[in-house]
Amino acid sequence: MDVAEGAQRMSPEGRSMLNVNAVGCAYGAVQVLNDVTFSLGAGEIVGLLGRNGAGKTTTLKAIMGLVRANAGTITLEGAELTALQAHEVPPLGLAYVPQGRGLFAGLSVEENLRMGMLVRDSGPEVLEEVLTLFPVLTERMRQRAGTLSGGEQQMLATARALCLGPKILLLDEPSEGLMPMLVERLLDTIKGLTARGMSIIIVEQKVDAALKVADRIVFMENGAIRGETTPAALETDPEPLHRYVGVHR
Repeated sequence: MDVAEGAQRMSPEGRSMLNVNAVGCAYGAVQVLNDVTFSLGAGEIVGLLGRNGAGKTTTLKAIMGLVRANAGTITLEGAELTALQAHEVPPLGLAYVPQGRGLFAGLSVEENLRMGMLVRDSGPEVLEEVLTLFPVLTERMRQRAGTLSGGEQQMLATARALCLGPKILLLDEPSEGLMPMLVERLLDTIKGLTARGMSIIIVEQKVDAALKVADRIVFMENGAIRGETTPAALETDPEPLHRYVGVHR
C-alpha cells in the first residue's frame, strides 16, 4: 500500500471533496495525530480502521473543528476548514454522528430531528425525505429519545445528522451495540446514501461492516496513516487487517 499515492486517489467520479493534508492534533502536551493525510471523493465511502487509540475519532473531530489542528490543512471543496470554529463547520455541509450517538435524551424524536434541521435551516421536505429512510421514527415522533431502543437511537442520531442535508457524513462506530439484523439494515441505508451523492467516512470496530460498505480502507496506527487499500484487495491479502486492526480472516 502506497500512502503517498493513496492520499491523492479520488472517487471513480474523479473529484475529491474533502482533503486532509498533513494534519496534526494534540491534547495538551500530547501529540495524538501526526501528518494525517487522505482524501474523500464525491459519492465515496472511506472506512477508517485501526486499533483503539489509533486516532480515528480524533481525526473525525479534527475535521469537524471539535479538536483544533496544530499542523496541516483540511479543505472541503477547496475551502479551508481548519481556521473555523466548530459551530461554523456543519453549515458548510458536514454532519457528524459521534460514538454514543449524542442525542438529547430528554427531548422527543421530533425535537431532536428539528435541532438538526436548524443548523442549515432545512425545510420540511428534508425531514420528509429523511423519514422515508427511517420509517420507524414516524411512529416515535412524540417519544423521548432516551426511551428508544439502541437501534432506534442509532437511527435517530443518523437521521438527525441527515436533517442538515449534508454533503459529507462522518460516522463513528454506528453499529456499536446493535443486533446483526439492525446492523445490516443500517449498512444498507449508509450504502444507499451515496446514490444520493453523499460522501461518507465511517469508523468501525466491526471490520466486516466497514468492508461491506467502503470503497476504500484507510489504516491508522499511533496517530498516523499507515496505508490504504480496497475491500477487494483485502480478500486476496488480509495481512494489513492483522497488522493494523488485529483481525485474522
